[in-house]
Amino acid sequence: MPDSAPSPLPMPPQPPLTLDGLPGHDIRRLHQISVAIFMQETEAFGVTPVQYAALQAVGNQPGMDQRTLARTIGFDTSTIAGVIDRLEARGLMQRNASAQDRRVRLLTLTEAGGALLAALVPAMLQAQQRILSPLPEAERGEFLRMLAVLIAGHRAVEDAPGAG
Repeated sequence: MPDSAPSPLPMPPQPPLTLDGLPGHDIRRLHQISVAIFMQETEAFGVTPVQYAALQAVGNQPGMDQRTLARTIGFDTSTIAGVIDRLEARGLMQRNASAQDRRVRLLTLTEAGGALLAALVPAMLQAQQRILSPLPEAERGEFLRMLAVLIAGHRAVEDAPGAG
């Protein structure tokens, strides 16, 4: 039986699409570069950028729960559990049951975790300077402001069910 649907019109040839200049691609590349720089600067501490973020967030707000930590540093709750497991195994962070709800685990840094964090901060700050170093100093604040606008503007995507 003949197909009654019309044949699609042939598409005119398109020039090859280059990746450079696509925001998603460029942001992914910049992320790779920033992780590499962070790892170079902080190599002696054996901490990943996500582990650093978890240590800093808990150091800033001792007693936060895992869900709050995940939201604070932009990770999903199942992934953050593994990050905490690794930090706990190294004796840097501990989970304690909440007095109000025994199912909730509250996070604190151990003494070793606090000491590592304090020692790590100068290297982390050096990494941040290196990441921004290709920009003239006068443009760095504007770049950071624009990043904050993009992040805030996409908060609904980040908070959507199934996202991250």
